[in-house]
Amino acid sequence: MIRKALVMAVHPEHREEYERRHQPIWDDLHQTLKDHGVHNYSIFLDPETYQLFAYLEIEDEARFSQIAETDVCRRWWSSMRELMPSNPDNSPVSYELKEVFHID
Repeated sequence: MIRKALVMAVHPEHREEYERRHQPIWDDLHQTLKDHGVHNYSIFLDPETYQLFAYLEIEDEARFSQIAETDVCRRWWSSMRELMPSNPDNSPVSYELKEVFHID
C-alpha cells in the first residue's frame, strides 16, 4: 500500500456543511474510490485554522490519478467548490505532504 497525506481547507462559514456532505459521501463516489484502489481514507479538520488533513492508502498511483477523470468525481468537486478553496477545474486546492516517519 502507498500512504498519502494531503492538506486542503474549508471556508470557515461552510465547515458544518462540509461535514454534513461527508456523512456519508455519495454511494457512487464511495464505490469509485474503492474501484480505484483507495483504502483507509480519513479527513481530519483543525477547528482553529480550518485546514483539512486527508490520509489515505492507495494500491497504485496511476490508478488513483484516474479518479479525477470520472464523472462522479467531477460532480463531487463541482458540488464542493463553494465550500472550500478550489482550482479552476473545481478540484480542491491541496498539497501533498512528504512522509518522514512511519511505524507499523
